[in-house]
Amino acid sequence: MSWAILAVAILLLVGVVLRQSIAALRVLYIPGSVVAGFVGLTTVTLLGRWGGDVIAAETAEVNATLASWPGPLIAVVFAAMMLQQSGGSPRPHDDSTARRVGRQGLMVWIIVLGETMVGLWATWLLIQPLYDVPNSFGMLIETGFAGGHGTAAAMGQVFSSPQVGLEAGLDLGLLMATCGLVYGVVSGIFWINVAARLGWLRGDSAESSSPSATQEKQPIGFQTTSSDAIDPLLLQIVWVALAVGVGMLMQTAVLALAGQIDVALGAGAASGAKGADAELSKRMAASNVMDFPLFIYTMFGGWLVRRVLRALGQSHRVDSATIERLSSTAMEVLVVAAITSLKLSAVAALIGPFSILFVCGAIWTAICLMVLSRWVLPGEHWFPLALINYGMSTGTTATGFVLLRVVDPELKTGAASDYALAAPLSAPFIGGGILTIALPLVLLERVSIAWPALGVGAVVLVLVLVGRHLGRAKR
Repeated sequence: MSWAILAVAILLLVGVVLRQSIAALRVLYIPGSVVAGFVGLTTVTLLGRWGGDVIAAETAEVNATLASWPGPLIAVVFAAMMLQQSGGSPRPHDDSTARRVGRQGLMVWIIVLGETMVGLWATWLLIQPLYDVPNSFGMLIETGFAGGHGTAAAMGQVFSSPQVGLEAGLDLGLLMATCGLVYGVVSGIFWINVAARLGWLRGDSAESSSPSATQEKQPIGFQTTSSDAIDPLLLQIVWVALAVGVGMLMQTAVLALAGQIDVALGAGAASGAKGADAELSKRMAASNVMDFPLFIYTMFGGWLVRRVLRALGQSHRVDSATIERLSSTAMEVLVVAAITSLKLSAVAALIGPFSILFVCGAIWTAICLMVLSRWVLPGEHWFPLALINYGMSTGTTATGFVLLRVVDPELKTGAASDYALAAPLSAPFIGGGILTIALPLVLLERVSIAWPALGVGAVVLVLVLVGRHLGRAKR
């Protein structure tokens, strides 16, 4: 463990130095943690192959330790996410604003559900005839593109669960997220130039700019208790730890209850069965159905801790800014550990179907940016808003705002506020939300892939038609 901690610390320092020293990394806005992860992956690969028996053994041990970190760290991220107090974001104040926000929310659903649709169709028609992969393989586009590294870490546990059985899911999801991050910035700049030639950029927002390098330093957080009682930072760590602990207790209780249900229903009676009957019995057992990853329970743990504090009149003891920094710290370490411990052999074995998904995802996001967004989004600033969505759907929301600042450096168009107001309409459900996690566990591996592929396709088609109708009505 100590060697692993030292390795991550050194990798993060190297990643930050390289990010600041290499212009291409700055231009593409590649996070230092991603750089650190790939430095770690390269180092582990080289030392494991040519470092000698002793060094190779030590490297393998450190790598195995790092491979065990993403699960607990993503549990911390989800617990912290639910602990944070709801902000005071402005709400739609008139009918016009409400319509714009509604259309933006609809566009996000079209993009993200469309990524699932494209992934399922590609898996059904192109991949499964050639490769033995589960139906949930098609979720990798949404996992990596719209979800990003955090969702990839969470979905890695879902993919490797007994219900799905895709052991390489974590590695493939992280690779998809990394490729999407780079692709989103590079292709986004390309599409901005295309839009400029087509005359889609307004004169007051077409001046190229990069985010200001000089930013006012902001405090990490604020004291929520007297420092002579307990250090304010430690108190926030206590809330996160409490949320994680509650989640662990919930997981233990649920699995214990599931075991009792199996015993009561005689699920073990089919232990002598073989073949399909044994597999059916295993899949239908309550202990299997209810065996969700830890982060799902810590999410509820964070929500429960927040509700209890609110009921006791102590919700002011939680400082959302500090909780967010703790969550971001866990995420940075998670990215380094996850990328460093990537199993290249597992990725290489499925690089063919992975490439098919990546190309299909790239085509879909381009169609959404250049065609569907013109139909659905508000006409007065559809392209700046579409750029935010494009960055979100290929990497991160931060990527989207990087692209936005190129065409709207002073944020005059109102695209940023519309995006922020519409986020609650989609974020809890898709792109790493409840539906993303539930689909593989509840549906995809229980029916033929044709049915969810056709069903999601029908939903996306209806949403596009609704968006097209709303767009025509306002133009």
